[in-house]
Amino acid sequence: MIDIEKYLDNFFRGTKDTTLSAMKYFMNEYNNFEKEINFIHIAGTNGKGSCAEMISNILIKAGYKVGKFLSPHLIKYNERISVNGNNITDKEMSDLIEELQPKIDKYNEKSNSQITIFELETIMGLLYFYRKNVDFVVLETGLGGLYDCTNIITKPIVSIITSIGYDHMRMLGNTLPEIAYQKAGIIKNESNTIFFSQSEEVDEVFKKVCKEKNNKLHLIKNEDITNFSYDKKYQYFDYKNMKNIEINLKGMKQINNASVSIECIKILNDSGFKISEENIRSGLKTVIHKGRMEILCEKPLVVFDGAHNEPAIDNLKQTVNMYYKNYKKVFIISILKRKDYRKIIKDIMYQNDATFILTSGNDENIYASKDELYEEAMKYKTNNQIIMKKDLESAIDEIKTESNEVNFIIGSFYVYGNAVNGIQKITNK
Repeated sequence: MIDIEKYLDNFFRGTKDTTLSAMKYFMNEYNNFEKEINFIHIAGTNGKGSCAEMISNILIKAGYKVGKFLSPHLIKYNERISVNGNNITDKEMSDLIEELQPKIDKYNEKSNSQITIFELETIMGLLYFYRKNVDFVVLETGLGGLYDCTNIITKPIVSIITSIGYDHMRMLGNTLPEIAYQKAGIIKNESNTIFFSQSEEVDEVFKKVCKEKNNKLHLIKNEDITNFSYDKKYQYFDYKNMKNIEINLKGMKQINNASVSIECIKILNDSGFKISEENIRSGLKTVIHKGRMEILCEKPLVVFDGAHNEPAIDNLKQTVNMYYKNYKKVFIISILKRKDYRKIIKDIMYQNDATFILTSGNDENIYASKDELYEEAMKYKTNNQIIMKKDLESAIDEIKTESNEVNFIIGSFYVYGNAVNGIQKITNK
């Protein structure tokens, strides 16, 4: 069997060109099987994963067989491809790789560009779901929408754009309307699109594209959500005519994501599928989304959040204030080099009386160094803040058990495995 991690490490991890030529090649090799699958396609700067988890959980509660494709993974590649919550096995992935290798070689020999890691993951996922005969595929884009590998699909039942914010500007554009246009690339002819209203200039992009493609736009507005409240366990709200909904995820943005998910289910019901209100309620109440304001440990209190761009940090700040306002706070921070670490550091330094521990993540080749982060953080230091730099492992290992202290591990999803392993060491001491 192939050493999957080693094999995948040989593939380029970025985006080489703005075409779908490789994905079209794969689809032609397999007789365009994607046309036989029911897709729910999700793009957006933030919130894609949350919506994917909610919608998948609701559909599973309704008795459907659901393929889910998302990124990034937290510990193993296999997490990106799952059916009803069960990840593709190493053997299944290895078999797919062996099958695809001759086709990859054939494409690479004739093309000016090589197959990328995300192109390989996408074709593996789509083939896997097709052969598993799933009822739905909840398909999360990688970067953008228009030229994203997943945009090879031709007619989703629903296209969802969760939010528009500043991230990946080098590829997507420098203004919100430019970024919105790229995300709107997943909108297809004579289908349905859901977007949570954001601003007139951004909303107008989706209205225009939907009109051009005879696509029905379901524009959710803030006033559609009422009676919001929360406690330590759940958030509660009404969405349009549906009352007293409970959701098992933290933060106001998750209310928006839940509303988008409910709207998606309504469209599916209108399309002839059968999902009950009880399925919706149960799916939202029991949904789990690892790596998003996830409590890894109660004693010591450790919360992991992969927030890694400006909108996500803003949401983190709001959520911290909702649930942990009266706690002493420690932030353990790792940020990828390709992210705007200067802006992220500036935004996170809002907490006046907190401790900030800056790390070089788990790979100095891809993370901004702790020295760079420290230098940036010192520009914003106040008298009540403590700023230090440590190795990630040491920072986690030295977390203390104090009754009124909360430790946040933030800035990147790719240190999740380190966080989980580090917390296990602490609790086993």
